[in-house]
Amino acid sequence: MNRILTSSLLIATLAMTACTNAGRFGSQEAGAAGTSAPANGGIVPGSANDPRSTAFFQQSIGDRVLFEVDQSSLTPQGRATLDGQSTWLMTNVEYTAVIEGHADEQGTREYNLALGARRANAAREYLISKGVPADRMRVVSYGKERPIEICSQEACYAKNRRAVTVLAGGLTS
Repeated sequence: MNRILTSSLLIATLAMTACTNAGRFGSQEAGAAGTSAPANGGIVPGSANDPRSTAFFQQSIGDRVLFEVDQSSLTPQGRATLDGQSTWLMTNVEYTAVIEGHADEQGTREYNLALGARRANAAREYLISKGVPADRMRVVSYGKERPIEICSQEACYAKNRRAVTVLAGGLTS
């Protein structure tokens, strides 16, 4: 019993002393965990500051375009967003895109599914016109089935009238 107790204390002491010097292996960044800057110029792979990431695409380029009531015509703001998307997609050829068409809750389910499809196709056709290969994109319509805002006010309706570009791929070593 004495031997087990002595061994346990020795192992516990060794374990505790191993944790006391964070910089013992030559690290110059022995600070608080997670505070060291990445070695690649401050870009964290996959983060919003990585120009090749989906997070960057969503936050810096923009993943959605909005539409007017009962319209599938692109607005000037929508075209500007799609211009950025086309440039990003042409640079990051390992990604494919699904363009989702959405509508607000006004109107029938069938009407809104058709309107969502027209909106998604308008975005897809614009991206094709800017050089993005058609085989890298597909469309799907959700109509009014996936609102991002739920209320019966114009502010909510306006956010739900959209086409969203969802990226897939980009998994490299």
